[in-house]
Amino acid sequence: MSFAAMAAGLAAGSAQAAGDRALGEYLSAECAACHVGSASGAQGIPALAGMPAGQLTALMMSYRRGERDNAAMRNVARQLSEDDIAALAAYYEGLKTAP
Repeated sequence: MSFAAMAAGLAAGSAQAAGDRALGEYLSAECAACHVGSASGAQGIPALAGMPAGQLTALMMSYRRGERDNAAMRNVARQLSEDDIAALAAYYEGLKTAP
């Protein structure tokens, strides 16, 4: 395998690990129903905009494992792949929080 091929593979893996923001934006339409269109949250529903990707990923994985008590979020998390969760986390991390 050439160095260029290895470098391309590493770059692709890094992009995937960081999450595909375009996919995250697409998937976020489902989140907006409860988390409000701007992802700024609503009464009793946390804001997602600006949340660190690692924090959102950890939360979603804990819902998926049933460690957090919210049936709606548990169902959502279980329907998403790990790549979907990474994409959403990357997208929301990049959004500016409301002043």
